[in-house]
Amino acid sequence: QVRLQESGPGLVKPSQTLSLTCTVSGSSITATYFYWHWIRQSPGKGLEWIGMISYSGDVYASPALKNRTTISLDTSTNQFTLQVNSVTPEDTAVYFCARDPTSGLDTWGRGTQVTVSS
Repeated sequence: QVRLQESGPGLVKPSQTLSLTCTVSGSSITATYFYWHWIRQSPGKGLEWIGMISYSGDVYASPALKNRTTISLDTSTNQFTLQVNSVTPEDTAVYFCARDPTSGLDTWGRGTQVTVSS
């Protein structure tokens, strides 16, 4: 059974860096043709795609967030991570990680709430 679990601080101060980890079980993050996504949902808004990283470490990010976003793989722990720099209250959202075996997102984590506030 494939499971994804997001983790990280629930509260981040403005101008600081948001850091989240997605722990994957039941699937290898380096398995060929798998992609690993970050998505978020702000209060009262729809889902927003943040970016993804491939099994080989290639990163593709939303143009709106590209300049502030870092996504990476940690093959030693079978995790992938998200960092968003210089956060503002508009970055407050539920953050999800998801797996994409090339055919679309097939497995999602439950999501983790991140609030940006002083």
